[in-house]
Amino acid sequence: IRASGLSQQDGDLRHFGMAKEGLIARQVMLGVVQTAQGLPLYHEVFDGNTAEVTTLNPIIEKIVQRFPVKRVIAVADRGLLSTDNLTELQAITLPGGGHLEFILAVPGRRYADFVDLLGPLHAAQCADAAQEVLTETRWNDLRLVVAHDPQVALEAGTKRNRRIEALEQQAAQWTGKLDAQDSAKDSRARARFYREVCEAHLARIVKVDLKSELFSYGIDERALAHARLMDGKLLLVTNVSDVTPAEVVGRYKSLADIERGFRVLKSEIEIGPIYHRLPGRIRAHASICFMALILYRVMRTRLHASDTALSPERALAQLRRIQHHRITLNDSQPVAG
Repeated sequence: IRASGLSQQDGDLRHFGMAKEGLIARQVMLGVVQTAQGLPLYHEVFDGNTAEVTTLNPIIEKIVQRFPVKRVIAVADRGLLSTDNLTELQAITLPGGGHLEFILAVPGRRYADFVDLLGPLHAAQCADAAQEVLTETRWNDLRLVVAHDPQVALEAGTKRNRRIEALEQQAAQWTGKLDAQDSAKDSRARARFYREVCEAHLARIVKVDLKSELFSYGIDERALAHARLMDGKLLLVTNVSDVTPAEVVGRYKSLADIERGFRVLKSEIEIGPIYHRLPGRIRAHASICFMALILYRVMRTRLHASDTALSPERALAQLRRIQHHRITLNDSQPVAG
C-alpha cells in the first residue's frame, strides 16, 4: 500500500519496495488471512520492503495459535513460485508437527521449464477437447496439475497470430522503403521494429538481428511451437496428496474471490494511499479498514443468501439515499419520517 511523506520515524513501517505496479515506491505491506469463503480472519502490517515469502511462516504460526486450525493449505498466485521459495515453503513446520501444504501457480516466465513434461499431456488434452481438460504428472517430487482450456487457447493463439502478421506486414513495408537506402536508416528501422516486437511481447518468437548492418528478422519456430503448447494452460504445483486435480484447480480459482477482497480494500474502502507517519497510526488505519472489509464481506454473504441481485456497492448506494426527518407542529409530539 502506497505511503506518503519523506520523514523518518522510530520503527517506521514505510520503506521503499517493489509495488504491484512494477515501480519502486515508499509503502507498507498488508497481509490479510481469509477463509476459503472470503471471510477475513486476521491481518498484519509489515515493513514495505518485506519479501512476501518471509511473511508466511510467522502468520501461519499465529493463525494456528489463535484459531482451532489443524490443517493449513496455502494457495498463492504466480508471484511466489521459485526454486528457493519452494524449498522454504516445504521447510515450514506447523506447531502440531505437520508440514505446510500449498497450491502454487507456475508463472508464465517459467513455462519453458515444463515443455518436456507438457508435450505428451498436450496431445491427450487437445484430442477432441470442447471444454477444460485436467491432467496430472510429477515434477521435482511434487504434483503438477495441468488444466487446459481449449477456448482460451484458441483466443490466445489467434491474438498472437494477428500480432505476428501485423509485424510482418510492417517489416515488409519498411524493407521496401529501405532498398537502396543508407545503413543509418537501416539501423533506425531495426531499432524501431525491435521496440514494436518487445511491446507486443513477442521477443522470444520474432528474432530481430541487432548485429546485422541490414534490417532483418526471423521467426523462431521452436519458440512459437512452445508458445502454442502453453496456450490455454494453467500449471499448478502442489504437495497436497488427498485431493483430485479438479479440487486443486477449484481451490486455486477460489483465490480470485479472495483477491477481490484486496481490491475492495483499495477501491471501495480506500485504504491507500496512507497519509499517516507514525507506526501506531498506520496500524490503526489498517485495523479500521480491516473491520470495514469484514462488514463488507458479511453484507455480501447476507445479500447473496437473500437471493437479491444487489451487490454491496449498490446496496450501500441505495442506503445513502435514505433520509430521516423529525417534524414538530404546534409543540405536538415530534413525528419521525
